[in-house]
Amino acid sequence: MDKIIVKGGPALQGEVKVSGAKNAALPILASSLLADGVSTYRNVPDLVDVGTMLKVLNTMGCEAERLTGRQKNVCQVGVNGHITPEAPYDLVKTMRASVLVLGPLVARYGRARVSMPGGCAIGARPIDQHLKGLKALGAEITLTEGYVEARAKHLKGGTVNFDLITVTGTENVMMAAVLAKGRTVLENCAREPEIEELARVLNKMGAKIEGAGTSVITIDGVDSLRPVDHAILPDRIEAGTLLVAAAISGGDVLVKHAVPEHLEAVVMKLREAGCVITAENGGMRLKAPKGIHPVDVTTTEHPGFPTDMQAQLMVLMCVASGTSVISENIFENRFMHVAELHRMGADITIQGPTAVVKGVKKLSGAPVMATDLRASASLILAGLRAEGRTEVSRVYHLDRGYERLERKLRSLGADIRRVKA
Repeated sequence: MDKIIVKGGPALQGEVKVSGAKNAALPILASSLLADGVSTYRNVPDLVDVGTMLKVLNTMGCEAERLTGRQKNVCQVGVNGHITPEAPYDLVKTMRASVLVLGPLVARYGRARVSMPGGCAIGARPIDQHLKGLKALGAEITLTEGYVEARAKHLKGGTVNFDLITVTGTENVMMAAVLAKGRTVLENCAREPEIEELARVLNKMGAKIEGAGTSVITIDGVDSLRPVDHAILPDRIEAGTLLVAAAISGGDVLVKHAVPEHLEAVVMKLREAGCVITAENGGMRLKAPKGIHPVDVTTTEHPGFPTDMQAQLMVLMCVASGTSVISENIFENRFMHVAELHRMGADITIQGPTAVVKGVKKLSGAPVMATDLRASASLILAGLRAEGRTEVSRVYHLDRGYERLERKLRSLGADIRRVKA
């Protein structure tokens, strides 16, 4: 397993480009199952999770591949109608988003057998809302030997009121509803930009979806869809992570392709912390202050502060001039990085779903271990500020969601490298 070695000190300077959004690419790749022919996707990040989704599609009988050479950020998925509608345990256990094939499979092929999902160990993430939505459209659901089996001769439009806001649940049921007979109304939907992006792709394929990005989505079913050619939107979480990297290092960085309206809650907190952020040249520039101000944060559903940026902002607060309170309202186990930050000298006290962070004058490099995707990024950010050498192990978590993050940071002047363990 690889490790990443960081030596703190340099203030990051320069320009860096944001890759395509992982959380948009995965459901969009799954949506390929809805139409025969070859769909082409551009600006697809080169990530382990994307590779896993391509493997899932290939296992079913698709011809899914990442192109090479100058087109390395292009993926193509060919579907010929002869699909084995099953997503096996060996793949699904490594990535929760594999469950996104459930809706397209039952809608297009009338049946699906998908292993219960795995992924990061950040808390319970059941798929009961996915199943509730599919049942409302007429699917028969059974759970056997760790698999979800769904069957329906023809899905029919209906009303689904999600009991809680769920991103992948909204996406899964939306993909199922595009081929259902009649109108479907989804209520209490997630409103993330990635859901808007999925709806944009489905509409390009011939679907009739309105309201994506709001709490109510209306879908009029169609008889068939066509393949699509589409460029994935930039990754807002990677953009936010790079902005925090500039802030914690005391730097001045232009994050190209960052979309301001996708980062409003993050930008607001970084400005409260004293950072100067401006829209510039199709991206966002952050100039770090001389000292970081403490900021209180509560994670919540979009458009609130994203849980996927909680660990990164916590690291920044570790070196603020005062005390910050960070409340995690989405996942119950998302403070696992705190123990590793303690090893670097951070002063953090956990009180249930709340972390009280007292800023310290310095962090010290130490050997630390990543526990999940965003935690791995936060430890690298801490290493940018820490005195001495920080050695981050288990960076396979990082590779699930960040495309060569160490190379991007090194291009900005960070002393960082990847080594074989």
